[in-house]
Amino acid sequence: MELPIDHFRLLGVSPSANAEEVLRAFQLRLDRPPKQGFTYEVLAQRSELLRLSADLLSNPTDRQSYELALIEGSSGLELSSNREVAGLLLLWESNASFQAFKLAKKALQPPQAPALGSGRESDLTLIAALSCRDASIEEQACRRYASGADLLQEGIQLLQRMGKLVEERKTLESDLETLLPYRILDLLSRDKEDEKSHQEGLMLLEDFVNRRGGLEGKRNSEKIAGLNQNDFELFFLQIRKFLTAKEQSKIYVNWYRRGSEDAGFLAAFALIASGFSYRKPELLQEARKYLRNININGFDPMPLIGCLDLLLGDVKQAESRFRSSSDEKLNDWLNNYPGETLGALCDYCRNWLEKDVLVGFKDVEIKAVNLDDWFASQEVQIYIDQLETKGALGIAKAGFSFLSSLSPEQQIKNNSLKNLEEQADLAMPGGALDEVSEEKSFKSRLQTKEAFLRSELVKKIISKYYSTFELIKKSDFKSLILKRPIYTSALAFIALFIVGTSLGILIQRKPSESNDLINISNSGLNNSKDFKIKDNGSIQKFTNKETLDLDKLIPLTSAEPSKQEIKLLIESWLAGKANILNGSESNILSSVARASLLNRVDEERKKDKLLGQKQIIDANITSINIVERSDRRIAADVELNYKDKTISPSGEILTETVIPSMKVKYIIGKNKKTWLLVDYYSRY
Repeated sequence: MELPIDHFRLLGVSPSANAEEVLRAFQLRLDRPPKQGFTYEVLAQRSELLRLSADLLSNPTDRQSYELALIEGSSGLELSSNREVAGLLLLWESNASFQAFKLAKKALQPPQAPALGSGRESDLTLIAALSCRDASIEEQACRRYASGADLLQEGIQLLQRMGKLVEERKTLESDLETLLPYRILDLLSRDKEDEKSHQEGLMLLEDFVNRRGGLEGKRNSEKIAGLNQNDFELFFLQIRKFLTAKEQSKIYVNWYRRGSEDAGFLAAFALIASGFSYRKPELLQEARKYLRNININGFDPMPLIGCLDLLLGDVKQAESRFRSSSDEKLNDWLNNYPGETLGALCDYCRNWLEKDVLVGFKDVEIKAVNLDDWFASQEVQIYIDQLETKGALGIAKAGFSFLSSLSPEQQIKNNSLKNLEEQADLAMPGGALDEVSEEKSFKSRLQTKEAFLRSELVKKIISKYYSTFELIKKSDFKSLILKRPIYTSALAFIALFIVGTSLGILIQRKPSESNDLINISNSGLNNSKDFKIKDNGSIQKFTNKETLDLDKLIPLTSAEPSKQEIKLLIESWLAGKANILNGSESNILSSVARASLLNRVDEERKKDKLLGQKQIIDANITSINIVERSDRRIAADVELNYKDKTISPSGEILTETVIPSMKVKYIIGKNKKTWLLVDYYSRY
């Protein structure tokens, strides 16, 4: 065997050491042999090799010849087979741990593998274990953590194969565990061209977090990689900047499904960051469900969801969510904002995106958030146009509010800077369900949009309802419309409202189509006045004294509906929805819910139908509480015993959900004289 070392390094002296210094170093090495458990035989061979080196270097003639050979390029020491193990021991002592480990590992493999149970095998295995650990430490000192971890893994596998040195193997395993966070950081921080290392780092990260029991560390996490929760959070902040928003959203969603609440919150932010920076508004819709499902004590998602509503063009909904916040400081700030409400919403949204959302991502580099660029994006405009119709009147108001608030851009910019200085760090508050606007559907086509927008009728309507006539007189209205497509869309909805109103004056509303209850009465059940609809669509008689005539109840036209009437309205919705998703038909939905909810159910059924699936839903109301009531709006907190199953074409149960106590908030609005279900919000 040839050792990659010279006599000076073997003895541990400088090439300039004289004979006296060489002999002194030789004596010290003899007096201090390694005490890790090597055999007497290898220690004796070690002493002999040291003596040979000391003799050569202390003899002037031999030393001169040796130094001349080194100058001419000679390197390494050739050792006989019976001195190889001692040579490897001295190589390890000379801080050449990496070479010692590789040579010891090679010597333990066939065909030169020693006899099982021999002293040679024992000494080589011990050298391999010690040199492996020291080589890994040297790599870590150079911040090559992944390389250090690879060495430890080699050493562990070697000791497992040899079946020796159990304690040394446990030490290597402990070192490898402690090295895990640094190893992940090393792999993820490499250049993007090194895709293999990046993917390895992602796999290690996911396994690390899963073993900890999520980001919260629910499984005695301090024993995993030796990090307590605070240390882990600092580590996680470091690695986030090496991951793209898409990568982060993917792993967060996976951890959230495994039960990590914090991961759901981060998943929402990653989706919003990716959606906003790459102009993919559909990702904002996906993020909404994670924010709404987070159940963290003290966390109020309403202002954050309000920001998403704003980014998706629903200004009225956004304002409603902000107003519903339980954070008094946020409401005070909103009320005292020196400008229109929309300016405040934009400031909050801009500040939130810059400071909380668009940070900590490898691929998101946005220095300043520009909402105008967001709404001017064609992808965003197309997506907003495809969102569910909310009614001409509601969107006209919201749309023009957006226009009037954003028209004087310099004023908004000044307000933004002023308020960002005064309100540098807005709290993350929360509250109740948003207000729901009334729905009125009007259909008309404008032959000349620009001429209509300049008409006196539009100006009068704007002046009467929004008090912004002076703003339009002072601004270049035509230029404003043509330059900002989002404003054009908003005013187009105003036009729809006006045209629809005119049509409403000229013609009478057509009688509504027959509903399920009328069909029931035509089938001979109209003789029974004391019955109600169960969730599964069957008929059950009332057992109390408050009997209701269904012909009068549905459509619900009472000026002040009772609790029992509201309950029956919701039960009718549940029954009709269950029938549709089960593949049957139901006309009752058009008499109890607005068109947008019907469209939502129809879309869900279409998706199931394409897959050949159906849903079986069983939802029973266990309690109902009216929490808000006005002339045109009623809010009810309902507790349901909920079950559903997704059935494959072959009849196999694909998924099954059982929620013994699901809490849902239903909003019922009055459309002219009829009460309809307009929205609902599931809390669990």
